[in-house]
Amino acid sequence: MSTTPAGGVTPPVASTRDFWALMGYAVSLGVFGAVAALLFLGIIGRGAQWYSDSDSGWFGGHWWWLAVTVGAGVVVGLLHRLMHLPEQTPGFVADLDHESVDTRLVPGIAVVSGISLMGGASLGPEKALGAIGGGAGGWLATRRQLNTDDSQVNTLSGFAGAYSGLFSSPVIIVMMILEVARPGGQQFTKALAGSIVSASVSFGVYFAVAGAFFVDAYQVPTYDFASWQLLVAVGLGLFAALAVTILVALIQLMTNLFGRMRLPGIVKAALGGLLFGLVGVTLPLTMFNGSDQLKTVLHEAGTLGAGLLAVLVIAKMFTFAVSLGSGFVGGPVFPALFIGGTAGVLVHQFDPRRAAGPGRHLPARCRSRFPGLRTVRDGAGGNLPHPDRRTPNRPHPDLRRDRVPRDAGRQVPAREAQGGGRGHRARRFHGVRPPPRSLGRQSPTH
Repeated sequence: MSTTPAGGVTPPVASTRDFWALMGYAVSLGVFGAVAALLFLGIIGRGAQWYSDSDSGWFGGHWWWLAVTVGAGVVVGLLHRLMHLPEQTPGFVADLDHESVDTRLVPGIAVVSGISLMGGASLGPEKALGAIGGGAGGWLATRRQLNTDDSQVNTLSGFAGAYSGLFSSPVIIVMMILEVARPGGQQFTKALAGSIVSASVSFGVYFAVAGAFFVDAYQVPTYDFASWQLLVAVGLGLFAALAVTILVALIQLMTNLFGRMRLPGIVKAALGGLLFGLVGVTLPLTMFNGSDQLKTVLHEAGTLGAGLLAVLVIAKMFTFAVSLGSGFVGGPVFPALFIGGTAGVLVHQFDPRRAAGPGRHLPARCRSRFPGLRTVRDGAGGNLPHPDRRTPNRPHPDLRRDRVPRDAGRQVPAREAQGGGRGHRARRFHGVRPPPRSLGRQSPTH
């Protein structure tokens, strides 16, 4: 779209009219992306209220959940046929890599993804939101008859507008989009500026309506940095690489397995719903995208145990792979957050510096009944009561320096003041009972 003058020098991109037209489109795509994200997340939030993780342990679900998950699979299979969706829709990473979205598939992706997420599939909303935002950018580029480069820039701006409000970080969204799409030359400048504008506008609109989604979403304890933690991070990175390798292998296995089944798409989706529904009844924390479930893991890590945490990681990988392979539509970001967060809590269970003691797994109601007990950190970073010691800054009530016995100011009866009874030493204090000698001394153990 830029022109080259007779001198042969290309003018700066920002000085052309077409560049500012793209910035105007980016503003509109940011507003549209925020509104679309608010509506989509609100709808699936309402539709997922049937779920209840009343018991986060083994077999904490309800058997009637299977009717919901299998029914969702049947609806997903029917919608695939009615809306002409392929059995395997391209992921949002593939759309970003090609810098384009097939606008004909956008309505079907949005509807099927919504049913998938409300039906309990282990998938996230980013696939549908990316298709809506990127599709809007591509449709607008077609309407305005933009060339190929500017059409791709508009599509990337649509992605930025759809994701920025959800992930509460315009900077991270822009970096992710440019890292995956890898535009070059002048297109990079346009894509960078357009993504920043769209992401910033989207975040402003989303934040004004719903607040920041990810800010303080997961409560973790504060800590003091030490240089040795960098070496530990290397080990955690290797562990994460192993987990991702297992996850990719499971996805490929389930995709091939369902692809080889000579069954109608409706039956495949219903079978997938049955499988992740059975796992969900057994382990309720594997249901849905995993955002709220990760909060439960962080809060109750001390009571879940290492064995259950390990099973949760593998089970979530399985349900995520089954959901994708059987025809449900969704994204990988939120399930990956659950897998990584739960795996990190699992690693912490084997930390030799982790406080031990018979009281570290007591539930929260014990902490409310015994507030004076000293607390130690559990696996999730919370505070659990320790049964052996009291809080250092709260000594035993009988050993506080400013504590006076209840009868210290009691007037001693005449019989005791005359030397009888238990007040034989009170005569030296003019009829007032003195405090015991032990008061004012702190025990060396406290």
